[in-house]
Amino acid sequence: MSSLDSIVSELEHAAARLRSGELEGQEAAELVERVAELAGRVGSQLEREARAAAAEPGDGQESLL
Repeated sequence: MSSLDSIVSELEHAAARLRSGELEGQEAAELVERVAELAGRVGSQLEREARAAAAEPGDGQESLL
């Protein structure tokens, strides 16, 4: 499982817990903060992957120099 897959899994679990309505206020607030942290990590990882993909020439494309 990739790091993105594990983060997405954790986000899905957190969303289910938040939707359940079983969390106390402080616990829900802490979970929301964790979700924000995870979302930031996902964004950073996706940005790194996009930059790496953009740096590589596409299939069938040759370098001009």
